[in-house]
Parts: sequence; structure tokens; C-alpha cells
Amino acid sequence: MTKLALFVRLEAKTGKETQVAEFLRTGLEMAQQESGTLLWFALRIGPSTFGIFDAFANEADRQAHLNGDIAKALMAKASELLAQPPVIEKIDILHAKI
Repeated sequence: MTKLALFVRLEAKTGKETQVAEFLRTGLEMAQQESGTLLWFALRIGPSTFGIFDAFANEADRQAHLNGDIAKALMAKASELLAQPPVIEKIDILHAKI
């Protein structure tokens, strides 16, 4: 059962919006390799605001994701692509229809 999630808000630097969208496309490829990541969504919230929503069955899987390849790649590119550090929120899922 999907119990836990993350929401990550990303604010692209001016002129870097296309690169952030492309980074998120490659993030999908990495997420598909993570057996503990049950759901993974890349979102565009506004012209320069993006997000990632992903969900997990337990804390170990969520923590593995936070320590995994996507997070490492994001942090390596953050200063180049983002206007501010990513905002990472841990979420408890109360109810879901999947």
C-alpha cells in the first residue's frame, strides 16, 4: 500500500526552464529503475515552477529514494538550473485511488 510521499518544488532560473523539463524527463528513466518508488510524477506548475511527486510503501523506500540517483543528479545540477534550492516536503498519504 502507498503510505508515504514526497513533493519537491523546483524553481528554474530564468532561461533554464527547458533544461529543467529535460532533467525531469531523465528523472523518469531513473525512477523506473527504483523498485521502491511506486509512483513518480514530474509536474509543471507554472512557467518556471516545476515539481516532483513520488510515493512509497514505507520509510525505507522513501529514504532510499532520497539517497538515490535522482536526488544525487538533482543536487549536482541545482546551482546550474535552479533559482533556489529544491523544497522537499515529506507527506503522509491518508487516502488514495490508484
